[in-house]
Amino acid sequence: MAKLFEPAKVGDIAVKNRIVMAPLTRNRSPGAIPNDLNVEYYRQRATAGLIITEATAITHQGQGYADVPGLYSTEALDGWKRVTDAVHAAGGRIVVQMWHVGRISHTTLQPDGGKPVSSTNRVAKAKTYLVNADGSGSFADTSEPRALETAEIPGIIEDYRKAARAAIYAGFDGVEIHGANGYLLDQFIRDGVNDRTDQYGGSIENRTRLTFEVVDAVVREIGAGRTAIRISPVTPSGESYDSNPQATFTRVVEGLARYGLAYIHVIEGQTGGERDYKQGDNPSFDYKALRQAYEKAGGKASWMVNNGYDRDLAIDAAESGRADLVAFGKPFIANPDLVERLAKNLPLNTPDQSTFYGGTAKGYLDYPTLEKVA
Repeated sequence: MAKLFEPAKVGDIAVKNRIVMAPLTRNRSPGAIPNDLNVEYYRQRATAGLIITEATAITHQGQGYADVPGLYSTEALDGWKRVTDAVHAAGGRIVVQMWHVGRISHTTLQPDGGKPVSSTNRVAKAKTYLVNADGSGSFADTSEPRALETAEIPGIIEDYRKAARAAIYAGFDGVEIHGANGYLLDQFIRDGVNDRTDQYGGSIENRTRLTFEVVDAVVREIGAGRTAIRISPVTPSGESYDSNPQATFTRVVEGLARYGLAYIHVIEGQTGGERDYKQGDNPSFDYKALRQAYEKAGGKASWMVNNGYDRDLAIDAAESGRADLVAFGKPFIANPDLVERLAKNLPLNTPDQSTFYGGTAKGYLDYPTLEKVA
Protein backbone atom coordinates (compact mmCIF):
# COMPACT_ATOMS: atom_id res chain seq x y z
CA MET A 1 0.00 0.00 0.00
CA ALA A 2 1.38 3.38 -0.99
CA LYS A 3 2.20 5.81 1.81
CA LEU A 4 -0.59 8.11 0.56
CA PHE A 5 -3.13 5.62 1.92
CA GLU A 6 -1.45 5.05 5.28
CA PRO A 7 -2.61 6.65 8.56
CA ALA A 8 -0.75 9.60 10.06
CA LYS A 9 -0.76 11.97 13.00
CA VAL A 10 -1.39 15.58 11.99
CA GLY A 11 -0.69 17.64 15.06
CA ASP A 12 -3.23 16.40 17.60
CA ILE A 13 -5.40 14.87 14.86
CA ALA A 14 -5.11 11.20 13.91
CA VAL A 15 -6.05 10.62 10.26
CA LYS A 16 -6.68 7.31 8.51
CA ASN A 17 -4.97 8.30 5.25
CA ARG A 18 -3.04 11.27 3.85
CA ILE A 19 -5.67 12.34 1.33
CA VAL A 20 -7.28 15.64 2.24
CA MET A 21 -10.49 17.19 0.96
CA ALA A 22 -9.54 20.76 0.11
CA PRO A 23 -11.80 23.69 1.03
CA LEU A 24 -14.41 24.21 -1.71
CA THR A 25 -16.81 27.14 -1.75
CA ARG A 26 -20.24 25.82 -2.83
CA ASN A 27 -22.64 28.64 -1.77
CA ARG A 28 -25.33 26.40 -0.30
CA SER A 29 -25.71 27.80 3.22
CA PRO A 30 -28.35 30.58 3.09
CA GLY A 31 -28.19 32.92 6.04
CA ALA A 32 -24.61 31.69 6.69
CA ILE A 33 -26.13 28.64 8.43
CA PRO A 34 -25.14 25.05 7.55
CA ASN A 35 -28.19 22.95 6.71
CA ASP A 36 -29.29 19.41 5.80
CA LEU A 37 -27.59 19.60 2.39
CA ASN A 38 -24.28 20.49 4.00
CA VAL A 39 -24.57 17.72 6.59
CA GLU A 40 -25.00 15.06 3.90
CA TYR A 41 -22.36 16.55 1.58
CA TYR A 42 -19.63 16.32 4.20
CA ARG A 43 -20.83 12.97 5.55
CA GLN A 44 -20.53 11.48 2.06
CA ARG A 45 -16.87 12.47 1.93
CA ALA A 46 -15.83 11.29 5.40
CA THR A 47 -13.47 8.65 4.01
CA ALA A 48 -10.96 11.44 3.37
CA GLY A 49 -8.15 11.36 5.89
CA LEU A 50 -9.08 14.95 6.70
CA ILE A 51 -11.84 17.25 5.48
CA ILE A 52 -11.18 20.97 5.34
CA THR A 53 -14.52 22.77 5.13
CA GLU A 54 -15.40 25.42 2.65
CA ALA A 55 -14.07 28.81 3.75
CA THR A 56 -16.19 30.01 6.67
CA ALA A 57 -16.42 33.63 7.74
CA ILE A 58 -15.27 34.52 11.25
CA THR A 59 -17.66 37.51 11.38
CA HIS A 60 -20.35 39.16 9.29
CA GLN A 61 -17.65 41.66 8.21
CA GLY A 62 -15.55 38.71 7.02
CA GLN A 63 -18.22 37.59 4.53
CA GLY A 64 -17.51 38.04 0.86
CA TYR A 65 -19.81 35.69 -1.04
CA ALA A 66 -23.51 34.93 -0.83
CA ASP A 67 -24.76 31.82 0.97
CA VAL A 68 -21.42 30.78 2.47
CA PRO A 69 -21.42 29.60 6.09
CA GLY A 70 -20.23 31.49 9.15
CA LEU A 71 -18.87 30.90 12.63
CA TYR A 72 -20.48 33.89 14.31
CA SER A 73 -24.07 32.97 15.14
CA THR A 74 -25.65 30.39 17.43
CA GLU A 75 -27.64 29.02 14.50
CA ALA A 76 -24.49 28.58 12.40
CA LEU A 77 -22.66 26.79 15.20
CA ASP A 78 -25.64 24.50 15.75
CA GLY A 79 -25.63 23.73 12.02
CA TRP A 80 -21.92 23.00 12.03
CA LYS A 81 -22.36 20.73 15.07
CA ARG A 82 -24.69 18.57 12.99
CA VAL A 83 -22.03 18.43 10.26
CA THR A 84 -19.17 17.49 12.59
CA ASP A 85 -21.31 14.89 14.34
CA ALA A 86 -22.17 13.28 10.99
CA VAL A 87 -18.54 13.23 9.83
CA HIS A 88 -17.33 11.78 13.13
CA ALA A 89 -20.06 9.13 13.11
CA ALA A 90 -18.81 8.09 9.67
CA GLY A 91 -15.25 7.80 10.99
CA GLY A 92 -13.90 11.03 9.53
CA ARG A 93 -11.96 14.05 10.79
CA ILE A 94 -12.87 17.62 9.92
CA VAL A 95 -11.37 21.08 10.43
CA VAL A 96 -12.92 24.41 9.53
CA GLN A 97 -11.21 26.94 7.32
CA MET A 98 -11.52 30.30 9.09
CA TRP A 99 -12.00 33.14 6.63
CA HIS A 100 -11.94 36.90 6.52
CA VAL A 101 -12.17 37.97 2.89
CA GLY A 102 -11.00 41.55 3.41
CA ARG A 103 -11.59 43.54 0.24
CA ILE A 104 -12.96 40.59 -1.79
CA SER A 105 -16.52 41.45 -0.87
CA HIS A 106 -19.50 43.59 -1.77
CA THR A 107 -21.35 46.24 0.21
CA THR A 108 -24.57 44.21 0.01
CA LEU A 109 -22.87 41.45 2.01
CA GLN A 110 -21.45 43.75 4.69
CA PRO A 111 -23.02 44.89 7.99
CA ASP A 112 -25.23 47.92 7.31
CA GLY A 113 -23.99 48.04 3.72
CA GLY A 114 -20.57 49.29 4.79
CA LYS A 115 -17.34 49.12 2.86
CA PRO A 116 -15.27 45.92 3.08
CA VAL A 117 -12.03 46.33 5.05
CA SER A 118 -8.49 45.62 3.92
CA SER A 119 -4.85 46.60 4.19
CA THR A 120 -5.61 49.17 1.48
CA ASN A 121 -8.40 51.32 0.08
CA ARG A 122 -7.71 50.19 -3.49
CA VAL A 123 -10.39 48.18 -5.25
CA ALA A 124 -9.49 44.63 -6.29
CA LYS A 125 -10.19 43.81 -9.91
CA ALA A 126 -11.98 40.68 -8.81
CA LYS A 127 -15.45 39.15 -8.67
CA THR A 128 -17.69 37.92 -5.90
CA TYR A 129 -20.83 35.78 -5.99
CA LEU A 130 -24.20 37.34 -5.19
CA VAL A 131 -27.74 35.98 -5.07
CA ASN A 132 -30.28 38.00 -7.04
CA ALA A 133 -33.81 38.89 -5.96
CA ASP A 134 -35.22 36.01 -8.01
CA GLY A 135 -32.95 33.53 -6.28
CA SER A 136 -30.52 33.11 -9.15
CA GLY A 137 -26.80 33.63 -8.61
CA SER A 138 -24.36 35.79 -10.52
CA PHE A 139 -20.86 37.18 -10.24
CA ALA A 140 -20.31 40.89 -9.56
CA ASP A 141 -17.37 43.25 -9.20
CA THR A 142 -16.07 43.64 -5.66
CA SER A 143 -16.76 46.93 -3.88
CA GLU A 144 -14.35 49.68 -2.90
CA PRO A 145 -12.73 48.80 0.44
CA ARG A 146 -11.43 50.97 3.23
CA ALA A 147 -8.07 50.49 4.88
CA LEU A 148 -8.32 49.29 8.47
CA GLU A 149 -7.26 51.82 11.07
CA THR A 150 -4.33 50.62 13.18
CA ALA A 151 -6.56 50.78 16.26
CA GLU A 152 -9.05 48.37 14.63
CA ILE A 153 -6.56 45.55 14.11
CA PRO A 154 -6.65 44.15 17.67
CA GLY A 155 -10.40 43.68 17.14
CA ILE A 156 -9.74 41.64 13.99
CA ILE A 157 -7.33 39.42 15.91
CA GLU A 158 -9.93 38.96 18.64
CA ASP A 159 -12.46 37.93 15.98
CA TYR A 160 -10.14 35.12 14.90
CA ARG A 161 -9.68 34.01 18.51
CA LYS A 162 -13.42 33.90 19.13
CA ALA A 163 -14.03 32.02 15.89
CA ALA A 164 -11.43 29.40 16.82
CA ARG A 165 -13.11 28.82 20.17
CA ALA A 166 -16.50 28.64 18.44
CA ALA A 167 -15.13 26.03 16.03
CA ILE A 168 -14.07 23.75 18.86
CA TYR A 169 -17.47 24.27 20.49
CA ALA A 170 -19.06 23.17 17.20
CA GLY A 171 -17.11 19.91 17.29
CA PHE A 172 -14.34 20.56 14.78
CA ASP A 173 -11.07 18.69 15.21
CA GLY A 174 -9.18 21.89 14.51
CA VAL A 175 -9.02 25.02 12.37
CA GLU A 176 -7.20 26.14 9.26
CA ILE A 177 -6.47 29.87 9.15
CA HIS A 178 -7.03 31.12 5.59
CA GLY A 179 -3.90 33.11 4.75
CA ALA A 180 -4.11 32.58 0.99
CA ASN A 181 -5.81 33.52 -2.29
CA GLY A 182 -5.85 37.29 -1.89
CA TYR A 183 -8.03 37.41 1.24
CA LEU A 184 -7.41 39.58 4.30
CA LEU A 185 -4.20 38.10 5.70
CA ASP A 186 -2.77 37.73 2.20
CA GLN A 187 -3.71 41.35 1.52
CA PHE A 188 -1.44 42.36 4.39
CA ILE A 189 1.38 39.97 3.43
CA ARG A 190 1.85 41.00 -0.21
CA ASP A 191 3.58 44.23 -1.17
CA GLY A 192 1.45 44.55 -4.30
CA VAL A 193 -1.65 45.03 -2.14
CA ASN A 194 -0.38 46.38 1.18
CA ASP A 195 0.40 50.11 0.87
CA ARG A 196 0.28 50.91 4.58
CA THR A 197 2.76 53.14 6.39
CA ASP A 198 2.11 51.93 9.95
CA GLN A 199 3.64 48.91 11.73
CA TYR A 200 1.62 46.61 9.45
CA GLY A 201 3.08 47.89 6.17
CA GLY A 202 6.35 48.36 4.36
CA SER A 203 8.91 45.74 5.36
CA ILE A 204 8.35 41.99 5.16
CA GLU A 205 8.44 41.92 8.97
CA ASN A 206 5.64 44.46 9.14
CA ARG A 207 3.52 42.91 6.39
CA THR A 208 3.63 39.48 8.04
CA ARG A 209 2.91 40.87 11.52
CA LEU A 210 -0.87 40.45 11.39
CA THR A 211 -0.62 36.83 10.28
CA PHE A 212 1.63 35.96 13.22
CA GLU A 213 -0.56 37.87 15.66
CA VAL A 214 -3.59 35.91 14.45
CA VAL A 215 -1.73 32.60 14.73
CA ASP A 216 -0.57 33.59 18.23
CA ALA A 217 -4.14 34.27 19.33
CA VAL A 218 -5.57 31.08 17.84
CA VAL A 219 -2.79 28.87 19.23
CA ARG A 220 -3.24 30.32 22.71
CA GLU A 221 -6.97 29.68 22.49
CA ILE A 222 -7.17 26.12 21.14
CA GLY A 223 -3.60 24.80 21.04
CA ALA A 224 -1.01 24.56 18.28
CA GLY A 225 -1.80 20.91 17.52
CA ARG A 226 -5.30 21.87 16.36
CA THR A 227 -4.20 24.96 14.41
CA ALA A 228 -3.10 25.07 10.77
CA ILE A 229 -2.69 27.71 8.07
CA ARG A 230 -3.03 27.93 4.30
CA ILE A 231 -0.73 30.03 2.11
CA SER A 232 -0.50 30.60 -1.66
CA PRO A 233 2.88 32.16 -2.46
CA VAL A 234 2.31 33.06 -6.11
CA THR A 235 -1.39 32.79 -6.89
CA PRO A 236 -2.90 35.94 -8.43
CA SER A 237 -6.36 35.26 -6.94
CA GLY A 238 -8.08 38.40 -5.74
CA GLU A 239 -5.55 40.45 -7.71
CA SER A 240 -2.85 39.49 -5.22
CA TYR A 241 0.78 40.18 -6.14
CA ASP A 242 4.18 40.25 -4.48
CA SER A 243 7.39 41.48 -6.06
CA ASN A 244 9.52 38.87 -4.28
CA PRO A 245 7.34 35.96 -3.16
CA GLN A 246 10.29 33.68 -2.35
CA ALA A 247 11.65 36.11 0.24
CA THR A 248 8.20 37.04 1.54
CA PHE A 249 6.95 33.52 2.07
CA THR A 250 10.28 32.27 3.37
CA ARG A 251 9.77 34.84 6.11
CA VAL A 252 6.21 33.57 6.60
CA VAL A 253 7.22 29.92 7.07
CA GLU A 254 10.22 30.79 9.21
CA GLY A 255 7.90 32.68 11.53
CA LEU A 256 5.41 29.82 11.57
CA ALA A 257 8.17 27.39 12.53
CA ARG A 258 8.08 28.57 16.13
CA TYR A 259 4.63 27.04 16.58
CA GLY A 260 3.93 23.32 16.75
CA LEU A 261 1.16 23.64 14.17
CA ALA A 262 -0.81 20.69 12.83
CA TYR A 263 0.05 21.45 9.21
CA ILE A 264 1.10 24.07 6.68
CA HIS A 265 -1.14 24.00 3.59
CA VAL A 266 0.70 25.26 0.49
CA ILE A 267 -1.02 25.99 -2.81
CA GLU A 268 1.56 25.42 -5.54
CA GLY A 269 1.20 27.78 -8.49
CA GLN A 270 -2.04 29.48 -9.47
CA THR A 271 -5.01 28.38 -7.38
CA GLY A 272 -7.13 26.16 -9.61
CA GLY A 273 -4.81 26.83 -12.54
CA GLU A 274 -1.21 26.45 -13.68
CA ARG A 275 1.01 24.53 -11.28
CA ASP A 276 4.10 26.30 -12.62
CA TYR A 277 2.60 29.80 -12.47
CA LYS A 278 5.26 32.43 -11.71
CA GLN A 279 5.00 35.86 -10.14
CA GLY A 280 7.38 38.62 -9.07
CA ASP A 281 10.31 40.66 -10.37
CA ASN A 282 12.38 37.44 -10.49
CA PRO A 283 9.68 35.01 -11.65
CA SER A 284 10.65 31.71 -10.13
CA PHE A 285 9.55 29.91 -6.99
CA ASP A 286 11.20 26.97 -5.27
CA TYR A 287 8.72 25.05 -3.10
CA LYS A 288 11.39 22.60 -1.98
CA ALA A 289 13.49 25.51 -0.70
CA LEU A 290 10.43 26.89 1.08
CA ARG A 291 9.98 23.68 3.04
CA GLN A 292 13.70 23.46 3.73
CA ALA A 293 13.62 26.98 5.17
CA TYR A 294 10.69 26.00 7.36
CA GLU A 295 12.43 22.89 8.69
CA LYS A 296 15.77 24.70 9.12
CA ALA A 297 13.93 27.17 11.35
CA GLY A 298 12.74 24.25 13.49
CA GLY A 299 9.29 23.71 11.98
CA LYS A 300 7.82 20.23 12.37
CA ALA A 301 4.23 20.60 11.13
CA SER A 302 2.92 18.25 8.45
CA TRP A 303 3.44 19.70 4.98
CA MET A 304 0.32 19.68 2.81
CA VAL A 305 0.46 20.34 -0.93
CA ASN A 306 -2.38 21.32 -3.21
CA ASN A 307 -3.24 22.24 -6.81
CA GLY A 308 -3.72 19.96 -9.76
CA TYR A 309 -2.62 16.73 -8.10
CA ASP A 310 -3.67 13.45 -9.67
CA ARG A 311 -3.13 9.96 -8.33
CA ASP A 312 0.42 9.53 -9.64
CA LEU A 313 1.60 12.98 -8.54
CA ALA A 314 0.08 12.48 -5.09
CA ILE A 315 1.62 9.05 -4.57
CA ASP A 316 5.01 10.37 -5.66
CA ALA A 317 4.78 13.38 -3.34
CA ALA A 318 4.05 11.15 -0.36
CA GLU A 319 6.56 8.40 -1.24
CA SER A 320 9.38 10.87 -1.86
CA GLY A 321 8.72 12.72 1.38
CA ARG A 322 8.11 15.96 -0.52
CA ALA A 323 4.74 16.16 1.21
CA ASP A 324 3.04 14.54 4.17
CA LEU A 325 -0.50 15.26 2.98
CA VAL A 326 -2.04 15.91 -0.44
CA ALA A 327 -5.22 17.94 -0.86
CA PHE A 328 -7.69 17.35 -3.69
CA GLY A 329 -10.36 19.89 -4.61
CA LYS A 330 -12.51 19.37 -7.71
CA PRO A 331 -12.09 15.57 -7.68
CA PHE A 332 -13.87 15.51 -4.30
CA ILE A 333 -16.80 17.48 -5.71
CA ALA A 334 -17.64 14.71 -8.17
CA ASN A 335 -16.30 11.71 -6.24
CA PRO A 336 -17.54 11.33 -2.66
CA ASP A 337 -15.59 8.04 -2.56
CA LEU A 338 -12.41 9.55 -4.01
CA VAL A 339 -10.14 7.71 -1.57
CA GLU A 340 -11.41 4.31 -2.70
CA ARG A 341 -11.18 5.26 -6.37
CA LEU A 342 -7.58 6.43 -5.94
CA ALA A 343 -6.63 3.35 -3.91
CA LYS A 344 -8.03 1.02 -6.60
CA ASN A 345 -6.88 3.23 -9.49
CA LEU A 346 -10.42 3.43 -10.88
CA PRO A 347 -11.92 6.11 -13.15
CA LEU A 348 -13.26 9.33 -11.64
CA ASN A 349 -16.59 11.03 -12.20
CA THR A 350 -16.36 14.34 -14.08
CA PRO A 351 -17.57 17.38 -12.11
CA ASP A 352 -20.38 19.52 -13.53
CA GLN A 353 -19.03 23.05 -13.32
CA SER A 354 -22.47 24.59 -13.87
CA THR A 355 -23.51 23.36 -10.40
CA PHE A 356 -20.37 24.40 -8.48
CA TYR A 357 -21.84 27.56 -6.96
CA GLY A 358 -25.28 27.77 -5.41
CA GLY A 359 -28.28 25.64 -6.18
CA THR A 360 -29.77 22.48 -4.69
CA ALA A 361 -28.76 18.85 -4.21
CA LYS A 362 -28.12 18.58 -7.96
CA GLY A 363 -24.37 18.53 -8.52
CA TYR A 364 -23.88 18.50 -4.76
CA LEU A 365 -25.21 15.25 -3.32
CA ASP A 366 -26.02 13.16 -6.39
CA TYR A 367 -22.66 12.05 -7.81
CA PRO A 368 -22.60 8.23 -8.00
CA THR A 369 -20.29 6.18 -5.81
CA LEU A 370 -18.67 2.95 -6.93
CA GLU A 371 -21.30 1.09 -4.91
CA LYS A 372 -24.11 2.76 -6.84
CA VAL A 373 -22.39 2.20 -10.17
CA ALA A 374 -22.06 -1.50 -9.37
